[in-house]
Amino acid sequence: MKAFYQSTGLKVFCGLLGKTRQAFYDHQWRADQHALDEGLVIDLVRRQRVDTPGSGGRKLLHLLEDQWQKHGIQLGRDQFFALLRRNELLIRRRKKYATTTDSRHWLKKHPNLAAEMKVDRPEQLWVSDITYINTGSKFGYLVLITDAYSRKIVGHEFSKSLNAAFCVNALQGALSSRQYPQRPLMHHSDRGIQYCSQAYVSVLEKHSCSISMTQNGDPYENALAERVNGILKQEWNLDQTFDSFEQAQNAVEKAVYHYNHSRPHASCDYYTPVVAHQLEGALKKRWKPKSKNKAISIFNINSADRLFGHNFVKPPQDYFLKCKVAAGLSLNL
Repeated sequence: MKAFYQSTGLKVFCGLLGKTRQAFYDHQWRADQHALDEGLVIDLVRRQRVDTPGSGGRKLLHLLEDQWQKHGIQLGRDQFFALLRRNELLIRRRKKYATTTDSRHWLKKHPNLAAEMKVDRPEQLWVSDITYINTGSKFGYLVLITDAYSRKIVGHEFSKSLNAAFCVNALQGALSSRQYPQRPLMHHSDRGIQYCSQAYVSVLEKHSCSISMTQNGDPYENALAERVNGILKQEWNLDQTFDSFEQAQNAVEKAVYHYNHSRPHASCDYYTPVVAHQLEGALKKRWKPKSKNKAISIFNINSADRLFGHNFVKPPQDYFLKCKVAAGLSLNL
Protein backbone atom coordinates (compact mmCIF):
# COMPACT_ATOMS: atom_id res chain seq x y z
CA MET A 1 0.00 0.00 0.00
CA LYS A 2 2.89 2.30 0.80
CA ALA A 3 4.02 1.97 -2.83
CA PHE A 4 0.76 3.53 -4.05
CA TYR A 5 0.66 6.28 -1.41
CA GLN A 6 4.27 7.32 -1.15
CA SER A 7 3.52 10.71 0.33
CA THR A 8 1.49 9.20 3.17
CA GLY A 9 3.40 8.64 6.39
CA LEU A 10 3.79 5.29 8.13
CA LYS A 11 1.91 6.64 11.13
CA VAL A 12 -1.25 6.99 9.04
CA PHE A 13 -1.13 3.39 7.80
CA CYS A 14 -0.52 2.08 11.31
CA GLY A 15 -3.44 4.12 12.57
CA LEU A 16 -5.73 2.59 9.96
CA LEU A 17 -4.86 -0.83 11.37
CA GLY A 18 -5.21 0.26 14.98
CA LYS A 19 -1.46 -0.02 15.64
CA THR A 20 1.24 2.43 16.60
CA ARG A 21 4.34 3.08 14.56
CA GLN A 22 6.43 1.69 17.43
CA ALA A 23 4.44 -1.56 17.26
CA PHE A 24 5.30 -1.84 13.57
CA TYR A 25 9.02 -1.36 14.21
CA ASP A 26 8.90 -3.85 17.09
CA HIS A 27 7.29 -6.40 14.79
CA GLN A 28 9.97 -5.84 12.17
CA TRP A 29 12.73 -6.19 14.76
CA ARG A 30 11.29 -9.44 16.13
CA ALA A 31 10.96 -10.87 12.62
CA ASP A 32 14.57 -9.98 11.82
CA GLN A 33 15.78 -11.39 15.16
CA HIS A 34 13.80 -14.59 14.58
CA ALA A 35 15.37 -15.00 11.15
CA LEU A 36 18.84 -14.51 12.64
CA ASP A 37 18.14 -17.07 15.38
CA GLU A 38 16.92 -19.64 12.87
CA GLY A 39 19.94 -19.00 10.67
CA LEU A 40 22.27 -19.65 13.62
CA VAL A 41 20.50 -22.93 14.48
CA ILE A 42 20.64 -24.11 10.86
CA ASP A 43 24.35 -23.27 10.76
CA LEU A 44 24.91 -25.34 13.92
CA VAL A 45 23.02 -28.27 12.36
CA ARG A 46 25.07 -28.14 9.15
CA ARG A 47 28.34 -28.03 11.11
CA GLN A 48 27.31 -30.99 13.27
CA ARG A 49 26.42 -33.02 10.20
CA VAL A 50 29.90 -32.64 8.77
CA ASP A 51 31.01 -35.42 11.15
CA THR A 52 27.64 -37.13 11.66
CA PRO A 53 25.76 -36.55 8.38
CA GLY A 54 22.87 -38.85 9.26
CA SER A 55 22.07 -37.53 12.74
CA GLY A 56 18.32 -37.36 13.24
CA GLY A 57 16.35 -34.57 14.86
CA ARG A 58 16.31 -35.96 18.40
CA LYS A 59 20.07 -36.43 18.55
CA LEU A 60 20.67 -32.99 17.03
CA LEU A 61 18.38 -31.49 19.66
CA HIS A 62 20.37 -33.23 22.41
CA LEU A 63 23.73 -32.20 20.95
CA LEU A 64 22.96 -28.59 20.01
CA GLU A 65 20.32 -27.32 22.47
CA ASP A 66 22.89 -26.04 24.98
CA GLN A 67 24.78 -24.22 22.23
CA TRP A 68 21.86 -22.18 20.95
CA GLN A 69 20.62 -21.50 24.48
CA LYS A 70 23.98 -19.83 25.20
CA HIS A 71 22.99 -17.33 22.50
CA GLY A 72 19.65 -16.69 24.21
CA ILE A 73 17.66 -18.67 21.62
CA GLN A 74 14.56 -20.40 22.98
CA LEU A 75 13.55 -23.21 20.63
CA GLY A 76 11.40 -26.17 21.64
CA ARG A 77 11.39 -29.65 20.17
CA ASP A 78 8.41 -29.12 17.86
CA GLN A 79 9.73 -25.76 16.65
CA PHE A 80 13.11 -27.35 15.97
CA PHE A 81 11.61 -30.17 13.93
CA ALA A 82 9.46 -27.67 12.01
CA LEU A 83 12.60 -25.65 11.25
CA LEU A 84 14.40 -28.76 9.98
CA ARG A 85 11.38 -29.62 7.84
CA ARG A 86 11.18 -26.15 6.27
CA ASN A 87 14.85 -26.35 5.37
CA GLU A 88 14.60 -29.96 4.10
CA LEU A 89 17.01 -31.23 6.76
CA LEU A 90 14.95 -34.09 8.13
CA ILE A 91 16.44 -37.56 7.55
CA ARG A 92 14.39 -40.09 5.65
CA ARG A 93 15.21 -43.61 6.79
CA ARG A 94 15.93 -46.14 4.08
CA LYS A 95 15.51 -49.88 4.42
CA LYS A 96 17.65 -52.31 2.46
CA TYR A 97 18.17 -55.98 3.02
CA ALA A 98 20.82 -58.36 1.78
CA THR A 99 21.96 -61.82 2.79
CA THR A 100 25.56 -62.27 3.95
CA THR A 101 24.97 -65.30 6.20
CA ASP A 102 25.50 -68.86 5.06
CA SER A 103 24.29 -71.14 7.87
CA ARG A 104 23.89 -74.25 5.70
CA HIS A 105 27.08 -75.97 6.76
CA TRP A 106 28.22 -78.95 8.85
CA LEU A 107 30.18 -76.96 11.45
CA LYS A 108 29.02 -76.89 15.07
CA LYS A 109 26.36 -74.31 15.87
CA HIS A 110 26.33 -73.11 19.48
CA PRO A 111 23.11 -72.39 21.44
CA ASN A 112 21.76 -68.92 22.11
CA LEU A 113 23.05 -68.01 25.58
CA ALA A 114 22.50 -64.26 25.25
CA ALA A 115 18.70 -64.25 24.87
CA GLU A 116 17.91 -63.67 28.55
CA MET A 117 21.16 -61.98 29.58
CA LYS A 118 20.92 -58.72 31.51
CA VAL A 119 23.84 -56.55 30.41
CA ASP A 120 25.00 -54.02 33.04
CA ARG A 121 28.69 -53.46 32.28
CA PRO A 122 31.06 -53.10 29.33
CA GLU A 123 32.80 -56.18 27.94
CA GLN A 124 30.12 -58.49 29.27
CA LEU A 125 28.58 -59.25 25.88
CA TRP A 126 29.88 -58.60 22.36
CA VAL A 127 27.69 -58.96 19.29
CA SER A 128 28.96 -59.32 15.75
CA ASP A 129 27.56 -59.27 12.24
CA ILE A 130 28.70 -58.92 8.62
CA THR A 131 27.25 -56.47 6.13
CA TYR A 132 28.02 -55.59 2.53
CA ILE A 133 29.13 -52.31 0.94
CA ASN A 134 28.91 -51.62 -2.78
CA THR A 135 32.35 -50.75 -4.18
CA GLY A 136 31.34 -50.41 -7.81
CA SER A 137 31.78 -53.58 -9.81
CA LYS A 138 32.04 -55.74 -6.68
CA PHE A 139 30.96 -55.82 -3.05
CA GLY A 140 33.15 -55.24 -0.02
CA TYR A 141 32.30 -56.92 3.28
CA LEU A 142 32.41 -55.24 6.68
CA VAL A 143 32.44 -57.18 9.94
CA LEU A 144 31.65 -55.28 13.14
CA ILE A 145 32.06 -56.38 16.75
CA THR A 146 30.03 -54.19 19.11
CA ASP A 147 29.87 -54.03 22.90
CA ALA A 148 26.25 -54.59 23.92
CA TYR A 149 26.49 -52.30 26.95
CA SER A 150 28.24 -49.21 25.57
CA ARG A 151 27.38 -49.75 21.86
CA LYS A 152 31.06 -49.15 21.11
CA ILE A 153 32.47 -50.79 17.99
CA VAL A 154 35.42 -52.60 19.55
CA GLY A 155 36.57 -54.36 16.39
CA HIS A 156 36.01 -54.11 12.64
CA GLU A 157 37.54 -55.22 9.37
CA PHE A 158 36.73 -54.45 5.71
CA SER A 159 37.47 -57.14 3.14
CA LYS A 160 37.02 -57.99 -0.52
CA SER A 161 35.95 -61.56 0.29
CA LEU A 162 33.75 -63.40 2.78
CA ASN A 163 36.38 -65.79 4.06
CA ALA A 164 36.83 -66.31 7.78
CA ALA A 165 40.25 -64.62 7.94
CA PHE A 166 38.94 -61.05 7.98
CA CYS A 167 36.50 -61.90 10.80
CA VAL A 168 39.36 -63.42 12.79
CA ASN A 169 41.41 -60.24 12.27
CA ALA A 170 38.57 -58.11 13.63
CA LEU A 171 38.16 -60.40 16.64
CA GLN A 172 41.88 -60.43 17.46
CA GLY A 173 41.99 -56.64 17.23
CA ALA A 174 39.03 -56.34 19.59
CA LEU A 175 40.48 -58.80 22.12
CA SER A 176 43.91 -57.15 22.10
CA SER A 177 42.39 -53.75 22.96
CA ARG A 178 40.13 -54.87 25.83
CA GLN A 179 39.98 -52.43 28.76
CA TYR A 180 38.76 -55.09 31.21
CA PRO A 181 40.56 -58.29 30.16
CA GLN A 182 39.97 -60.09 33.48
CA ARG A 183 36.18 -59.95 33.24
CA PRO A 184 34.18 -62.83 31.71
CA LEU A 185 33.03 -62.13 28.16
CA MET A 186 30.42 -63.68 25.88
CA HIS A 187 30.46 -63.41 22.08
CA HIS A 188 27.11 -63.55 20.24
CA SER A 189 26.62 -63.83 16.46
CA ASP A 190 24.55 -65.54 13.80
CA ARG A 191 25.36 -69.06 12.63
CA GLY A 192 27.33 -67.98 9.58
CA ILE A 193 30.17 -70.18 8.43
CA GLN A 194 32.74 -67.52 9.36
CA TYR A 195 31.66 -67.53 13.03
CA CYS A 196 31.45 -71.32 13.20
CA SER A 197 34.85 -71.86 11.58
CA GLN A 198 37.57 -73.51 13.61
CA ALA A 199 39.83 -70.48 13.18
CA TYR A 200 37.27 -68.13 14.74
CA VAL A 201 36.08 -70.47 17.50
CA SER A 202 39.63 -71.33 18.54
CA VAL A 203 40.43 -67.64 19.15
CA LEU A 204 37.35 -67.29 21.36
CA GLU A 205 38.21 -70.44 23.30
CA LYS A 206 41.82 -69.33 23.72
CA HIS A 207 40.59 -66.17 25.45
CA SER A 208 37.98 -68.06 27.54
CA CYS A 209 35.04 -66.37 25.83
CA SER A 210 31.60 -67.96 26.00
CA ILE A 211 30.07 -68.56 22.57
CA SER A 212 26.44 -67.78 21.76
CA MET A 213 24.68 -67.98 18.39
CA THR A 214 21.22 -67.34 16.98
CA GLN A 215 18.97 -70.39 16.57
CA ASN A 216 17.20 -69.47 13.31
CA GLY A 217 17.22 -66.88 10.56
CA ASP A 218 15.32 -64.27 12.57
CA PRO A 219 17.38 -61.01 12.54
CA TYR A 220 15.82 -60.00 15.87
CA GLU A 221 17.98 -62.63 17.59
CA ASN A 222 20.96 -60.44 16.71
CA ALA A 223 19.09 -57.15 16.59
CA LEU A 224 21.78 -54.97 18.17
CA ALA A 225 24.43 -55.95 15.64
CA GLU A 226 21.94 -55.42 12.79
CA ARG A 227 21.08 -52.02 14.23
CA VAL A 228 24.70 -50.86 14.26
CA ASN A 229 25.05 -51.92 10.61
CA GLY A 230 22.02 -49.79 9.77
CA ILE A 231 23.29 -46.77 11.68
CA LEU A 232 26.59 -46.71 9.78
CA LYS A 233 24.83 -47.09 6.45
CA GLN A 234 22.09 -44.56 7.08
CA GLU A 235 23.94 -41.87 9.03
CA TRP A 236 27.31 -42.04 7.23
CA ASN A 237 25.97 -43.00 3.80
CA LEU A 238 27.78 -46.31 3.61
CA ASP A 239 24.85 -47.64 1.57
CA GLN A 240 25.96 -45.61 -1.45
CA THR A 241 27.95 -47.02 -4.37
CA PHE A 242 31.63 -46.13 -4.01
CA ASP A 243 34.04 -45.69 -6.90
CA SER A 244 36.63 -48.08 -5.48
CA PHE A 245 37.40 -50.39 -2.59
CA GLU A 246 39.92 -47.89 -1.19
CA GLN A 247 37.33 -45.08 -1.19
CA ALA A 248 34.87 -47.31 0.64
CA GLN A 249 37.53 -48.32 3.16
CA ASN A 250 38.32 -44.69 3.97
CA ALA A 251 34.61 -44.00 4.45
CA VAL A 252 34.32 -47.00 6.79
CA GLU A 253 37.21 -45.85 8.96
CA LYS A 254 35.77 -42.34 9.22
CA ALA A 255 32.29 -43.65 10.02
CA VAL A 256 33.49 -46.02 12.76
CA TYR A 257 35.59 -43.30 14.40
CA HIS A 258 32.79 -40.72 14.48
CA TYR A 259 30.24 -43.34 15.52
CA ASN A 260 32.35 -44.19 18.59
CA HIS A 261 33.40 -40.65 19.49
CA SER A 262 30.67 -38.28 18.27
CA ARG A 263 27.30 -40.03 18.14
CA PRO A 264 25.19 -40.09 21.34
CA HIS A 265 23.08 -43.20 21.87
CA ALA A 266 19.52 -42.98 23.11
CA SER A 267 19.98 -46.45 24.64
CA CYS A 268 22.99 -45.21 26.66
CA ASP A 269 21.47 -42.10 28.25
CA TYR A 270 22.76 -40.10 25.26
CA TYR A 271 26.40 -40.88 26.03
CA THR A 272 28.73 -41.56 23.14
CA PRO A 273 29.98 -45.17 23.01
CA VAL A 274 33.51 -44.20 24.09
CA VAL A 275 32.16 -42.45 27.21
CA ALA A 276 29.62 -45.18 27.99
CA HIS A 277 32.41 -47.76 27.84
CA GLN A 278 33.91 -46.20 30.98
CA LEU A 279 30.70 -46.60 33.00
CA GLU A 280 28.91 -49.42 34.80
CA GLY A 281 25.39 -50.12 35.95
CA ALA A 282 22.08 -49.64 34.15
CA LEU A 283 22.01 -46.79 31.64
CA LYS A 284 18.79 -44.88 31.13
CA LYS A 285 17.09 -45.49 27.81
CA ARG A 286 15.89 -42.27 26.18
CA TRP A 287 13.48 -43.93 23.76
CA LYS A 288 10.04 -45.46 24.03
CA PRO A 289 8.93 -48.65 22.30
CA LYS A 290 6.40 -48.17 19.54
CA SER A 291 2.93 -49.58 20.15
CA LYS A 292 1.05 -50.54 17.01
CA ASN A 293 -2.42 -50.90 18.53
CA LYS A 294 -3.66 -49.34 21.72
CA ALA A 295 -6.87 -50.46 23.36
CA ILE A 296 -9.95 -48.27 22.99
CA SER A 297 -10.35 -45.96 25.97
CA ILE A 298 -13.87 -44.62 26.55
CA PHE A 299 -13.91 -41.65 28.87
CA ASN A 300 -17.47 -40.33 28.65
CA ILE A 301 -20.11 -41.75 26.35
CA ASN A 302 -22.08 -38.48 26.51
CA SER A 303 -19.25 -36.39 25.10
CA ALA A 304 -18.55 -36.69 21.38
CA ASP A 305 -15.07 -35.21 21.46
CA ARG A 306 -13.96 -37.53 24.30
CA LEU A 307 -15.71 -40.70 23.19
CA PHE A 308 -12.58 -42.52 22.08
CA GLY A 309 -9.01 -42.37 23.30
CA HIS A 310 -5.77 -41.75 21.39
CA ASN A 311 -4.91 -44.08 18.48
CA PHE A 312 -8.49 -45.14 17.99
CA VAL A 313 -9.03 -48.68 16.64
CA LYS A 314 -12.40 -48.86 14.88
CA PRO A 315 -14.83 -51.37 16.45
CA PRO A 316 -17.68 -53.12 14.59
CA GLN A 317 -20.34 -50.98 12.91
CA ASP A 318 -23.13 -51.98 15.30
CA TYR A 319 -21.04 -50.65 18.20
CA PHE A 320 -21.25 -47.14 16.70
CA LEU A 321 -25.00 -47.44 16.25
CA LYS A 322 -25.43 -48.36 19.91
CA CYS A 323 -23.29 -45.39 20.95
CA LYS A 324 -25.29 -43.10 18.72
CA VAL A 325 -28.57 -44.17 20.27
CA ALA A 326 -27.26 -44.10 23.84
CA ALA A 327 -25.60 -40.70 23.62
CA GLY A 328 -28.00 -39.00 21.23
CA LEU A 329 -25.11 -38.01 18.98
CA SER A 330 -24.94 -37.53 15.25
CA LEU A 331 -21.83 -39.47 14.30
CA ASN A 332 -20.53 -39.49 10.75
CA LEU A 333 -19.49 -43.11 10.32
